[in-house]
Amino acid sequence: MNKDINNKKIIAKSESEIVEWKPSVSQVNEIVETVSAFANTKGGKICIGISNSGKITGVEIGKGTIEELTNRIVQNTEPKIQPRITVEKVKDKNLIVIDVTESTDKLVLAFGRPYKRIGKSTVKMSKDEHERLILEKHKEKLQFDKQICKEANLKDLDWNYIKGKFISLYEKLSEKKITGSLQSLLKSLGCIRERKPTNAGILLFGKEPQKFYTNAYIALARYKGDEVEAKRLDYKEFIGNLFQQIDECDKYIKEHITVMSRLLPDRVQREDIPEYGWFSVRELITNAVCHRDYADSGSKVIIKMFSNKIEFYNPGGLPEEITPQNITDKQYSRNPIIARVLAKVKYIEELGEGWDKIIKEHKEHSLKPKLPKIQADKHSVLVTIFSTKEKFEEKKVELILTERQKKIVEYLKNNQRITTALCAKLLNISGDTSLRELTRLKSLNIIEKKGVGKGTYYILKMR
Repeated sequence: MNKDINNKKIIAKSESEIVEWKPSVSQVNEIVETVSAFANTKGGKICIGISNSGKITGVEIGKGTIEELTNRIVQNTEPKIQPRITVEKVKDKNLIVIDVTESTDKLVLAFGRPYKRIGKSTVKMSKDEHERLILEKHKEKLQFDKQICKEANLKDLDWNYIKGKFISLYEKLSEKKITGSLQSLLKSLGCIRERKPTNAGILLFGKEPQKFYTNAYIALARYKGDEVEAKRLDYKEFIGNLFQQIDECDKYIKEHITVMSRLLPDRVQREDIPEYGWFSVRELITNAVCHRDYADSGSKVIIKMFSNKIEFYNPGGLPEEITPQNITDKQYSRNPIIARVLAKVKYIEELGEGWDKIIKEHKEHSLKPKLPKIQADKHSVLVTIFSTKEKFEEKKVELILTERQKKIVEYLKNNQRITTALCAKLLNISGDTSLRELTRLKSLNIIEKKGVGKGTYYILKMR
């Protein structure tokens, strides 16, 4: 009953951009052309058994009629179209209804030629329009973040994160209230297409992006010396969506670089001096995540922390027109959707000013670090920033501890020893974080380690 009502509505609409009538299956070539036209426009229905005037004449349906019609459509379309074909009864007469869905790339050919729908007519697409669509298709294929993530659906997006974190930050920074639906917003940002998440959508807002892109994470190794051959102190993998990766990696690095302070004769407060610029660290993490080649599933963002430098590696080289020498003057983005979304919430500089600010921060740093070193080929980019620790003594700076480290030192001034478990309880942190804090104080020559295994404890170092 519902189908009959639906078909009556189709017939009543008359022919249109999405409805075509054909009196018989003998017009199979025109039917195939209309399939191409619908696929290249908005999709539609072809009703066979209705005259041009709208009279229901019906069709004779033999044993192989539907199979032969299906084969003719499949054999003469490229890429192959397999439409849904049904037989419906209207006014006691059989109609064949062919449902055609809109093609994602709109480059479906019939008999080697492209067609499109204009009003209620099927027309051949012009050579120029066809060539333009081909160029757009190839361009889109190169733009990874714009493509639909075929294995994912909207349930794979973390709507709680979008609503609770992203939207609140977006509204705060833009000073605008989001009035539309979350889906509408993500669609406008290029994170949803055709009711499916794009690659950008999954990477930025997915519940588990690594389910779809195994190596879409940051790997970080921290070494004791200034080369890879030195002892490795720690290894971390930062997973989750891109915002979470950037935030957690930035936090970790800043917890493990030295911050010094000095008293200036004309100031009451001390001047804090980090061995690396805060902005540079975060911007280089974000750049690596934003501009990496996610289509290269065999590689990942790698960060190496040494005693005298930090290296930021990302797969995906610079385009031909950009070199390490002119990178501060030119702008590019391998993943423009990801870059635009990150810029909306100030994770990256929207106008490509990030490198200008990195260079400015280096030049204005009170200890005048070496400028970043950029190495690139067509496959990867490696950026190195250099520590200023060797200049601390020259500037007569003194060590400044974090609040956590101060609490540990204060505890040891009043108690003989502290263990990892005691430290975790004192600071209300995890055992792993407690161990990192104690290891950091040991590396700064403030405490020393005693005992082995479960009997390990730490004491203030005698000075």
